[in-house]
Amino acid sequence: MAWGKLDSVGYSAGMHAFITDTSFDSRLRSTISAAWAVFARKVGSTLIPINKEASMQLQYAFVLKQLLPMALQHPDERAEIELEPGVNMGAGSNNIDILVHGASSSGEMKIAIELKCYRKIAASGDKRGAHDIFMKDVYEDLQVLEQYVAQGIATRGVALVMHDHKLFVNPRVKGGKCWTYDTSNGHTFQGGHFTVQVGSRKKPVDIQLARSYTFNWEKFGQFWFCELEGRCPQELPRPHMSSVERRYPIPGNGNFGAIAAADQAGS
Repeated sequence: MAWGKLDSVGYSAGMHAFITDTSFDSRLRSTISAAWAVFARKVGSTLIPINKEASMQLQYAFVLKQLLPMALQHPDERAEIELEPGVNMGAGSNNIDILVHGASSSGEMKIAIELKCYRKIAASGDKRGAHDIFMKDVYEDLQVLEQYVAQGIATRGVALVMHDHKLFVNPRVKGGKCWTYDTSNGHTFQGGHFTVQVGSRKKPVDIQLARSYTFNWEKFGQFWFCELEGRCPQELPRPHMSSVERRYPIPGNGNFGAIAAADQAGS
């Protein structure tokens, strides 16, 4: 079975969570995962061409916008998306790739989404290097998402990552400095402080992560896809927790990660 794939029962339940969950917040969050699943399969089958991050953002936002109305089940519920909204981060401004706004009688919710795309062949047609910078940038996106949540800009933060470089997922060895920013399949880390410089210019790096993350990749066509959301270290999944509960958490149960169970990969 391919890495990160759920069994048929788990997959069906998970895909429908954005419809069946009683909590609007949970439905809204699950819609992001459902849109990602649809997007990944369409990209993998070449129905959606992606040549760089800008096209990834536009095409994923289109899929998400089509699914959001299905998550609305009551007259008081509404949801919309915003591309590249500017926000004040205290030390400067930033633009969120996609911001999902949700509101109901129980309150408001904002989910920030950051996207990362790596193609071995750039949009210009030239070979793309800088794989080490891409790996570091994934970790920087996780830091930005944590900052959005900590500063009250967003309620939750989700990173969506895609690429066509198998060594990000299944490296032969982890010998370079870039593997400080480990993206390999199944890798879990409990937050931390990252300062290792990569790239030829050796720009200073200062990444602080407070939450725990697990990389679980799914492959469709020539691409790999991963969805990441941080969890507090003390909120690691319980061994007996079902893969569906791990992937589509019920708010308040202490599980914030959209993490397709790695243990399903070996079944």
